[in-house]
Amino acid sequence: MIERMAGRRPTPGAAEFGHGMVVGKFYPPHAGHHALIAAAAARCATVTVVVAPARRESIPLESRLDWLREVHADTPWVRFVGRYDDHPVDYADAAVWDAHCALFREAVGAEVVDAVFSSEAYGMELARRFDAVPVSVDPDRRTVPVSGTAVRADPAGHWRWLSPPVRAWFVRRVVVVGAESTGTTTMARALAAHYRTGWVPEYGRELTARKLARLREHSPAASVFDVTWDRDDFRAVVREQQAAEDAAARSSGPLLICDTDARATAVWEERYLGSASSAVRAAARRPALYLLTDHRDVPFADDGLRDGEHLRAWMAGRFRSELAGCGVPVVELVGSHDERLARAVAACDALLAAGWALTDPLVAPDSH
Repeated sequence: MIERMAGRRPTPGAAEFGHGMVVGKFYPPHAGHHALIAAAAARCATVTVVVAPARRESIPLESRLDWLREVHADTPWVRFVGRYDDHPVDYADAAVWDAHCALFREAVGAEVVDAVFSSEAYGMELARRFDAVPVSVDPDRRTVPVSGTAVRADPAGHWRWLSPPVRAWFVRRVVVVGAESTGTTTMARALAAHYRTGWVPEYGRELTARKLARLREHSPAASVFDVTWDRDDFRAVVREQQAAEDAAARSSGPLLICDTDARATAVWEERYLGSASSAVRAAARRPALYLLTDHRDVPFADDGLRDGEHLRAWMAGRFRSELAGCGVPVVELVGSHDERLARAVAACDALLAAGWALTDPLVAPDSH
């Protein structure tokens, strides 16, 4: 896993170069980019990294800047500047070079560029145009065998080269929902084990246990039927569930398995309070896939935190209705656990096989 790139600033006055420049699309940032920036940081008193994507690309410029700043937070002498660059790419056209370099100069500002660090063949000409020293870093991709093109073609296959915030952007979230005691947690655990990835437990269950424990401090005989809920509780469930999900996404594999989400919480709020609040509904996100565990063929197991055996059929119907118009694929899981798991794995495999649809960047004419 890529964490923050810790570095030591060259001793003032002893740095090999005063001001270094790195230019790229960082579409997306990967370990090769981070190694390039770290190399510049180790040899320069200051570094400007110009992040210059075209507007047609699928990852927002601000996201790329945020990710790079996070990974390189320990080298504050490296600054990141973003500019959209929609000029065509043609390394044989002097006018096109002029247009790109004018944009880069504007981004860098008045400070003279002493060295241009690059892993690309165009680094030599870019340095010449800035009257700077060209510094080539791992041009054959031997030290860090990855490229933006390779990552875009197969993010899952190059997952090890992505930093936590980039992983969180790419991760496909699979949400398991269902009525009480229909195997949602069992399924989430089984899928996480199958894919060797992370999963996010249901915060509402944790909150129920805490509420019941507090009641029993004063009334030892209290049961789950004595637990009460209010609107603030359901807002807290959504907030804590999403925070845990976002944290897990940073260290997850390409799939993140989630046991419930805001849409499911809206159904639970309706079950306990008669309606779902606008705040809970507004918090709903769009995962990549829903897996709905049917109540049939699953005996109700009373574990002391469940009180809705009589409502399982109703809740299953409400989940179907709630998910029907959300624009996210829904796969219902029925039958034995093995049958359900096989169906869930097939749906997740199809999700991974579909890949990630990223718009191609602008490229030079001879690179097609």
